[in-house]
Amino acid sequence: MEGSTLDRLLERLRALREHHGLTQEEFAEISGMSYKHYQAVEAGRKPDLRLSTLERLAGAYGIEVAELLGNRSPKTKIIGRC
Repeated sequence: MEGSTLDRLLERLRALREHHGLTQEEFAEISGMSYKHYQAVEAGRKPDLRLSTLERLAGAYGIEVAELLGNRSPKTKIIGRC
């Protein structure tokens, strides 16, 4: 993934998670990922993300991948939480 796109994605992932008051471990569980894998993604140690991973991350917030990668702030809801 290109540097600026990756940077924007990592910033957005962190901001969304914090906006919803979730720890990395809680979000990993909601998204169906292992905590260690999600931790590595958010820290930028997994720069070559698969489309399926992006779909899983976006899906956990109830948004499309394009919204996750885009410039505008998505309206999100956490799947499985009120």
